[in-house]
Amino acid sequence: MKYYDLGDQKISAVGLGTWQFGSREWNYGSDYASSMARAILERALELGVTLIDTAELYGFGESERIIGRVLGRQAKDVCVATKVWPVYTSEKYFALHAKKSSERLQSSKIDLYQVHFRNPAFSNSSLSRALDGVVSRDLAGKFGISNFSRYDWEDLERKFGRPIYSNQVHYSLLHRRAEEEIIPFAQATKHLVIAYSPLEQGILSGKYSFDNRPRDIRRINKHFGIDAIERMQPLLIALAKIGAKYGASSAQIALAWIISHPNVVVIPGASSVSQLEANVGAGEIVLENGEIEELNERSYQYEQSAMMPILRTLRTRLGI
Repeated sequence: MKYYDLGDQKISAVGLGTWQFGSREWNYGSDYASSMARAILERALELGVTLIDTAELYGFGESERIIGRVLGRQAKDVCVATKVWPVYTSEKYFALHAKKSSERLQSSKIDLYQVHFRNPAFSNSSLSRALDGVVSRDLAGKFGISNFSRYDWEDLERKFGRPIYSNQVHYSLLHRRAEEEIIPFAQATKHLVIAYSPLEQGILSGKYSFDNRPRDIRRINKHFGIDAIERMQPLLIALAKIGAKYGASSAQIALAWIISHPNVVVIPGASSVSQLEANVGAGEIVLENGEIEELNERSYQYEQSAMMPILRTLRTRLGI
């Protein structure tokens, strides 16, 4: 497993996302929250996972509660990252929500406190003052953001006067906008990009097909459409082929591709201990340059194919 320094903590290249802990939209059932989530967390620590990501919004705080019950004050070598939903950006609001999150996590101080999204209703100056409220009360050790542009990342860090260590963004073989500015900025400043939805809710695992699509919240994901699955076949075939060489699954290769980028870590979720173990196993795979290039090309082809219907419509309307 590869690790990065985040201040005084070591961050594993493969972490654990816990949106599904206590959240009904995944249809995992009550037994998952009461037993499986605990087993997954305990096994993650055994495997050397040092980044556990959650948010106050996940399960309306239940994800944080589950993590708190399992880890409590014992997780000295683990970075537990949570997020505040920035409906308001005042010192009082952020401090109150940080305190509530730390109580649910059973921790006196949050390891990495992240702003869940960039609220356009408030300036970065206002946001930096809100974060000051958390600093002044010593409620968090480090700070990060999520879904921020490169400009807002840099601007907020400058106004805050402290490191904004990480930016959690959507990044996968099917969603590569972070490569334009965000990842280069992280690499240049020795910060981290935390990639969420790395498997696009499972479509890159290769286990879904035209006749086998999930029946939960993922049905609204555009990548699970029949046309999308058809256009994705060259990429899925490439993942399976490379996986066969390493004795790995398609999902493991998709994760290995992400963490092949310097200063990028990944936080896949897990529905079982075995899935967690497979995700962590991706941290041991080092892809060759030619394999990375092949996946890049197949990914690019899929992206271009998605644009073709739009281009045909424009040409028809423009008469060209």
